[in-house]
Amino acid sequence: MNQSEFLEIVLPFKDKVYRLAKRLLVSKDEAEDATQELYFKLWKNKSKIESYDNVEAYAMRMTKNYCLDQLKSKRASNLTLIHSNYKDESASLQKTIEYNDSANIIKKMIDDLPEKQKMIVQLRDIENYEYQEIGKIMNMEPTAIRVALSRARKTLRDNFIKKQNYGIV
Repeated sequence: MNQSEFLEIVLPFKDKVYRLAKRLLVSKDEAEDATQELYFKLWKNKSKIESYDNVEAYAMRMTKNYCLDQLKSKRASNLTLIHSNYKDESASLQKTIEYNDSANIIKKMIDDLPEKQKMIVQLRDIENYEYQEIGKIMNMEPTAIRVALSRARKTLRDNFIKKQNYGIV
């Protein structure tokens, strides 16, 4: 496999890899390092790439594992889970502040989810992966993915309603 064939296969999902890494590691620098590390590993194993059923799922799994390893290491002791990809240019100042407050509340609530639920919410609701693809990335059955996602969404919804109505979580 030459370089152009390799790039043709792996470049289409580069942004997804970066967003997942950013979601888990928070730091742009750490996410860029993770993305670079993933592509280095893929390049080293380029002869095997064509044998994978779904290269993108394989890459996302590698990214997840790398990021989780980084989070476990000492150098990642102060990293947190944050994601923001929504911005409405036409909203009024008050609406913008409300959106930002709500987004920050949701971010904090996602932080409190169990690790698998965090990953599933990221992959399904933010990255728009199908259940089968998430199953390959997470090594889980699609049914288990649906259950975990449903539980995560219910937890987020219930906690958000409590926060909006009573100011507590």
